[in-house]
Amino acid sequence: MAFRRRTKSYPLFSQEFVIHNHADIGFCLVLCVLIGLMFEVTAKTAFLFILPQYNVSMPTADGETVQYHYGPKDLVTVVFYVFIAIILHAVVQEYILDKISKRLHLSKVKHSKFNESGQLVVFHLSSVIWCFYVVVTEGYLTNPRSLWEDYPHVYLPFQVKFFYLCQLAYWLHALPELYFQKVRKEEIPRQLQYICLYLVHIAGAYLLNLSRLGLVLLLLQYSTEFLFHTARLCHFADENNEKLFNAWAAVFGVTRLFILTLAVLAIGFGLARMENQAFDPEKGNFNTLLCRLCVLLLVCAAQAWLMWRFIHSQLRHWREYWSEQSAKRRVPAAPRLAARFIKRESGVTRGDSTRDWRMGDTPFSSGPCQVLGRCQPHALRAAWGPVCARLCLLSHRPFSRCGLLGRACVFEPDTCTAGCG
Repeated sequence: MAFRRRTKSYPLFSQEFVIHNHADIGFCLVLCVLIGLMFEVTAKTAFLFILPQYNVSMPTADGETVQYHYGPKDLVTVVFYVFIAIILHAVVQEYILDKISKRLHLSKVKHSKFNESGQLVVFHLSSVIWCFYVVVTEGYLTNPRSLWEDYPHVYLPFQVKFFYLCQLAYWLHALPELYFQKVRKEEIPRQLQYICLYLVHIAGAYLLNLSRLGLVLLLLQYSTEFLFHTARLCHFADENNEKLFNAWAAVFGVTRLFILTLAVLAIGFGLARMENQAFDPEKGNFNTLLCRLCVLLLVCAAQAWLMWRFIHSQLRHWREYWSEQSAKRRVPAAPRLAARFIKRESGVTRGDSTRDWRMGDTPFSSGPCQVLGRCQPHALRAAWGPVCARLCLLSHRPFSRCGLLGRACVFEPDTCTAGCG
């Protein structure tokens, strides 16, 4: 992270140097592009990195509006915002997540998952707000038929195209972050799975001119993911907090149903009734039966895979929970040991202080006195008369609970029913 004080220096351009200073390197590259805006010679090239390209003026009833379509130059803009995402990632990590994780004292495994969820909570929250604003201002929620009407949606408003470019940049930046953050090898395959899924779906909606449908589906998906990672962060802070996980479990299945229904409605029925069903990449038209089937299969397969993982994890969680409950029920209570007392002098009458009682053949007969912490049979006899020579289970207070019988007992030998004193 920029402006971070370091106590240890690494060799220049070594592996550790790049890992610990990757945000500073990215900040220098971004600064070079911004400085290029100040000079007329390099300003045109700098705008190529910063602003979306391929703008077209479209006549409307109120005048003219600027629309955009995609092209190869978008890759340059995406690369620039990849470095922006790396810098923002380091800012969140350094100034928010690291300070919180130090107070929680997490293990290495939980620390890695905490950082992952913390980054995704910030990203999903900002994406949900941004996506909801775009969907509402463009009228996609109030008019669902606009999701497939007038296809292909080649020309996009500025905020729609910029949103897609930033989404691609974020998920592309997540790939090198696996190296920069030193993610454990066991976690890399799982993270690669959802990173590649997001890249395929976002890039597919952008390139196939299904940007309107993609915005609504991303809004639903990001809302569910934001709830999940928020629940996981709360679980790290308080392991007994399961309320948000229960809410996420209820919302997860409903979201999968909405995504499948909306995809089938827009692609399977809406686009299938359009008149311009032809494959024309130059005009951006991919409304053919084969393309529609491929898109539907991709969406349905992804949702089915997510649902299968969800059911599998819930079943495993329930099995662990019930196994813990059954283990607690099977814990036996501590058995009470019966005392067998032997009377050495048969001719002694009740109340005689010369009687000698002892505990016979019990597991405690060779242990020390629990009152004094050591074995002092003579001192006990001198103080209380004929008491247990090896173990006293009573406390110094009179009328205390006998540790052998589990009921109240007194110190006087004549009234103690347990025979231990």
